[in-house]
Amino acid sequence: MKAESITGWLGAVGIPAELVSVGAEADNAWCLIRSDDPDENGVISWEVFWREQGNRYDWARFTNEQVACHYLFGRLTWAQVARGAVGLIKADQD
Repeated sequence: MKAESITGWLGAVGIPAELVSVGAEADNAWCLIRSDDPDENGVISWEVFWREQGNRYDWARFTNEQVACHYLFGRLTWAQVARGAVGLIKADQD
C-alpha cells in the first residue's frame, strides 16, 4: 500500500474521502505527509496525524511509506470495526 492508493483502500472499508488528506495538511482530517526535510541521517520520513484547528494530534512518524500507510489504514479500519460499520462476514451454514 502506498500513499497514492490509500484513499481507495480506505474508501473500500467505508472511510469518507474527506476524512483523509494525502500530501497536504487539512483541518478535520487524518493527514499522511511526506516530510521534505531529512533527519540527521539523511532519511526522509512520513508523518501521520489528525489535524484540527491548525494543530496536530496523535502524531506518528515513519521512515517507510508503506508502514505509514498501513498504520493509518489499521487505525481508521479499527475505528470502523469498533463502531460496528465493518465486521466479520458470517459464513453460510448448510
